[in-house]
This record gives sequence, structure tokens and C-alpha cells, in this order.
Amino acid sequence: MINNFFSFYSFLSHWLKKVDGYSLQSPFVFQVYQGLQNYLKTESVSSNQIEKVRNSLLASSQKIQVLDLGAGSKKVNTHQRKVSDITRYSTSPKKYALLYQYFCQLTPAKQVIELGTCMGITTQYLAKVTKGHLYTFEGSDEILQIARSTGRLTNASYILGDISSKLPKILSTIDQVDFALIDANHTYYGATNYFGLLLNKIHKDSIIAIGDIYWSKEMSLAWKEIKNHPRVFLSLDFFECGIAFFNPKLKKDEFVLGL
Repeated sequence: MINNFFSFYSFLSHWLKKVDGYSLQSPFVFQVYQGLQNYLKTESVSSNQIEKVRNSLLASSQKIQVLDLGAGSKKVNTHQRKVSDITRYSTSPKKYALLYQYFCQLTPAKQVIELGTCMGITTQYLAKVTKGHLYTFEGSDEILQIARSTGRLTNASYILGDISSKLPKILSTIDQVDFALIDANHTYYGATNYFGLLLNKIHKDSIIAIGDIYWSKEMSLAWKEIKNHPRVFLSLDFFECGIAFFNPKLKKDEFVLGL
């Protein structure tokens, strides 16, 4: 009951605060937001092949063993789950997968990090605009096997294990992170810890996206701390996710936006 009330309150609060593109006072945010709206329209058709993969997973009756290293699933929180249920409840919808793709391609996109591979749908969206290499992390072996087999990506490395121990090792091998998506664990500690690790490699043109920022009170608190971090100069709140910019030329500000 408490979680349901928090979800309702968060959605209502977001709805009351959100502004449309024509109300934006920042020329930069207006340009980015209009660019996103256009991108969602123009790139929707080009994602059909990836969406065919999603549909095949949604139709699957296969059951697999799932290892949860974070907050788990709100809908199906058992160790054995249907591939269709994981795809339906734990993967980003097409609209938000395109949103992550859009913000990724706003960066140099040479070194891209995805924390939370899941079924690999968003992984394929990100790989499509990655100009260098994509590193995607997943804690559950059987989930990662499916993501790897359906993706068959030549510019991506699939990394199995606890992100807290695996991410530092990968970060030590690359000079910078251009885009990162934090969509794993869904706890305060997980989100803030991963963000802190990524901070060591970000630069002024980097963008970090955080998924499920209103998943729980914990995640809401994590998002609040992240957007108020001294190195974050601009944040965009889309309810389903938050976007953080690090360019010091931007005015320190935050916007609540709809899609």
C-alpha cells in the first residue's frame, strides 16, 4: 500500500510540475527537447528490427533462473521467471529506449556504459549509435545469455557479475565515459555508488541517464542527490528516467518534462 501511494504521489507531483517545450526559458533545453521530440518521430520506424526481437521475447514461454543483486522486480519477484514476463516488466519501453539512444548520440559516444543489460533490448538501441565500444553489465547469467544471443553485437562487451566489483575494472581500462545508463539494482546505494564510480571518467560533454528514478523512496532520494551534485549542471526529469549534464557552461538548473 505504501509503495502504491508513493508511486501515485510521485506521478501526480511530476504531472503538476512538468512543462512543455514552449514554456522552456532555456534555449539549450528547448533545442534538446525539440530535438528529442523529432527524434522519437523520425527514428521510430528504424527501430522496427529491434522491436521484432522484443516481440519474439514477449511471445516466449521459456522459463529461466534469475539472480537478483538489487531491489528485484515489482511484478514478478521469484527466482524462476518467464522470459516474456522479464521482457514485459523489466525492459525499457520503445519510447524510452529511443530516448536513451537520442541522448547517447548527443555525446561523442566512443565509450558507452550500460548498467543493467536485462534482455538486451536497450543494449541494441545504444549499440546502434555507439561509435566506439559499448560495455553492458548484467548480474544474472541466464538473462545475459539471452541478451547476447539475440543481440549478436560486434561493438559491445557483455559483462557478467556484480557491477560494484566489475565496473571499476572496466573503468580502469578506458580513458573516459561519454554516455552511461544506470538501470540496475534500483537501490539508493546502487544508484549513488555507480554514479560516483562513473564520475571519475566523465567529461564536460558526457551525459548520464538514470532509469526508474521514482521506483521507490530510495531511488527518489538517489536522484535528488545526483541532480544536486556539484558536477551536475543541468538535469532533466522525464519521470521514468533522469538525465544529467556536466558542462560547466550550462546554467545550474533542473527541468521536469513530459514525453
